[in-house]
Amino acid sequence: MKYKTKILLFCASSFAFIGCDRVTKDLAKVNLINKETVSYFHDVLRLEYVENTGAFLGLGSGLPSSVSFALLSILPLIFLMILFVYAIKRSRDFNFWRMISLALIFAGGIGNIIDRLLFEKHVSDFINIGIGNLRTGIFNFADVYVTLGVLSFLLFSRPIKPVLNKP
Repeated sequence: MKYKTKILLFCASSFAFIGCDRVTKDLAKVNLINKETVSYFHDVLRLEYVENTGAFLGLGSGLPSSVSFALLSILPLIFLMILFVYAIKRSRDFNFWRMISLALIFAGGIGNIIDRLLFEKHVSDFINIGIGNLRTGIFNFADVYVTLGVLSFLLFSRPIKPVLNKP
């Protein structure tokens, strides 16, 4: 794949992922806010709207406003700008899947930062998965993007070496 095509892939997929995140958060606000939890697939999937002012699982939600802004908005934004430059500069060395992985991480981070900046530190979360009492925290698509991006980047970062059977 050509250098310019990889950059276009990164930018276009990032834009698409951010757009999907925004649309799902807006739909959650319209359809879930101040309403009962909606359950699907025998309660494996729950849709429930919450506004998270912290990081993962609400960590840091009690921080003073200026500290919270620095740790949850400015610092991640700096990291994401570095990631953006890294993806563009190294795109010659990366295959399709590594570029998509970086786009997922970038888009997920930007998606949640957009929420924090537009909605006074609040990130819209609305998805919960589990069986019985064994459940995830409540999350959104941006969180899924970051998680999938990190996992797939790690998966596609190392060449898979075949296992040779020696007689």
